[in-house]
Amino acid sequence: MSCSQRLISTIVALFLPILSQEVRAAETAGPQELILAVYSVPKEAYEKRIIPAFQQQWKQRTGQEVRIRSSYGASGAQARAIIGGFQADIAALSLEGDLDQVAKAGLITHKWRGGPHQGIVTASVVAFGVRKGNPKGIKTWEDLAKPGLDVLYPNPKTSGGAMWDIIAIYGAGLKLAEPKQGPTYAASLLKRIQKNVKVMDKSGRESVTTFERGVGDVIVTYENELLPRIEAGRPYEVVIPAETLLVENPVAVIDRNVDKHRVRDVAEALVVFLHSEEAQKAFTEFGFRPVEPAVVGTQAAALFPRPAHLFTIAELGGWEKLEGLLFGPQGVWTRIVEELARGQ
Repeated sequence: MSCSQRLISTIVALFLPILSQEVRAAETAGPQELILAVYSVPKEAYEKRIIPAFQQQWKQRTGQEVRIRSSYGASGAQARAIIGGFQADIAALSLEGDLDQVAKAGLITHKWRGGPHQGIVTASVVAFGVRKGNPKGIKTWEDLAKPGLDVLYPNPKTSGGAMWDIIAIYGAGLKLAEPKQGPTYAASLLKRIQKNVKVMDKSGRESVTTFERGVGDVIVTYENELLPRIEAGRPYEVVIPAETLLVENPVAVIDRNVDKHRVRDVAEALVVFLHSEEAQKAFTEFGFRPVEPAVVGTQAAALFPRPAHLFTIAELGGWEKLEGLLFGPQGVWTRIVEELARGQ
């Protein structure tokens, strides 16, 4: 045996046990585990379709199992829990402002809006749920302000869904009014509707549950909360007002937590999967509008008709402006609630 051959044999003899240990470790490694924090509304979509599909895909791709522990609750409450120490690896929340708060706390360090569809994973519109046959003839936002009508939507202090609802009312008021009268009329519309609000639950899902118990004449909520229930035979209908808001729901990896848990690869893979055709089709089965319309092809117009005067958060000035304008200490909605409490 030559000198070089003996050297190679020596190196192999030294490193073969180490390589064998690494192979055995990979073969016997337990499943990876992810912690997922999601706002309450898409629970069924994640549990019944999205999570099982991703787990199967990851197993086929890597040979490794992934366990996903999911928490569902009001969007704002989820954001505060993550900031307060909840070790979620991924946050799929109702609104961008909640993710921004997590980022401002230093937990999200990448530019989460730089991903596919600017980080948005599902879409919807703000709609009305009415009793079967629409006995109160509810079609417009002004109809919600009629005396004696009982309206439901959740509390914006805890629910992202409620923030969408209230912004939709205010934005519709701006669209309906003469330009110079826009803010005045929008505030008046919001106050008159708020006066009819019978219950404000903690989350959008709780609000729908209250409506299903027979409370209220109309619920202001996401279109996707209503469609699957109507298809399942629930005794109510969906009404989409001509002036309404496009709802866009973001998702992001929580950098500090995935690095701590050493699960960045699988966490990022799940976020990518949420934008895939398979996941987007699954979301549409539960009433969500896909972020890529081509997913549902020619059926899109029939499944998800476009309201005549659909508007976006960006058109109203963005989340930062609207949160202060409506929900801040001197915000329009804040003042309205205080005035109504005083009987004004």
